[in-house]
Amino acid sequence: MKTWIGIGASFVVAAILGVLHYTDANAVLQFVVAIIALALLAWTVGVGTETIGARFGAATTGVLQSTLGNLPELFIVVFALRAGEIVVAQTSILGSLLANALLILGLAIIAGAYRSDDGVMRFHTRLPNDTTMLLMLVVFMIAIISTSISLGDRASDNAETISVIGAILILCVYGAWLANYLKAGAQQEPAIGEEHAPAMSFRAGLVVLTLAGVAAAFTSEWFVAVIDPATEKLGISKAFTGLVIVAIAGNAVENVVGIQLAWKRRFDLAVSVVKNSVAQIAAFLYPALVLISLLFTQRLTFGLPSGGLVLVVALVFAALAIWQITGDGKAAVYEGFALVATYALLATVVWFE
Repeated sequence: MKTWIGIGASFVVAAILGVLHYTDANAVLQFVVAIIALALLAWTVGVGTETIGARFGAATTGVLQSTLGNLPELFIVVFALRAGEIVVAQTSILGSLLANALLILGLAIIAGAYRSDDGVMRFHTRLPNDTTMLLMLVVFMIAIISTSISLGDRASDNAETISVIGAILILCVYGAWLANYLKAGAQQEPAIGEEHAPAMSFRAGLVVLTLAGVAAAFTSEWFVAVIDPATEKLGISKAFTGLVIVAIAGNAVENVVGIQLAWKRRFDLAVSVVKNSVAQIAAFLYPALVLISLLFTQRLTFGLPSGGLVLVVALVFAALAIWQITGDGKAAVYEGFALVATYALLATVVWFE
């Protein structure tokens, strides 16, 4: 009953946002309601995905959870590009990446380590190492193009072309990794046992997932429409909106599901959900959106403007931090706090940028 109430609430809040949008209500009110709606719809997508993935192993469920859980970010970036909001589009992707890699993973480690018998959360090492490799590949791409733009060299004049080529190559690497990862994961036990049975049937989960996806698309479009007036009235930058607010609201699936699974001592599945999302955003969503942006006037690239050096440094150190903490297959509470603190420091810097 609680699950169905939550699902109903997500659609009600989305409908309220629609009414506010078409009646030209206060921009700040629309902005706040949109954030709540995005978070609730992301959670609803997670519920539907968990139901569909109940019959599969942890690997498949983690990929499904991450892929469909990133629908809000996908829609936000697409509508932002269509509206010419390139700053919001790019910072939303990077914000989601950093939020998952630092904040959400850190909170999951804190919950899992606290619940474990010896204060250490243990999990298989393959996925953490694989996702770190994929993340470093994308960070390398961002770093070299951003450096080129900062220096103003000849390659910077062709940043769009280089980004398109890089996007295709990264997608090929991701596809090869995903095929191998799912093949290996097919031998695992079902992801959700009897004691964790989903609250609805497979068909109901599919319907909920479809409706939540449609609602997320409309909500994202309405949200992008009020970013300019709302941020101007609130006195916050578009960069902070994308890097922090949209990232946290849009990643409600990983926020809730990953931490809940860690609290239930299902450490491998918790890590699978969170770190699959990191891999999805870095090696699938970002390059895919670079290619999709070719349909719009504003093109998305891997390059950050000269003022984006802070984000480049943050991405490099985030990749190193999660490799150091998760690469050995175990993590303590203080390591989770270290990841959360790193994200908090980054958010503080961006606030004052």
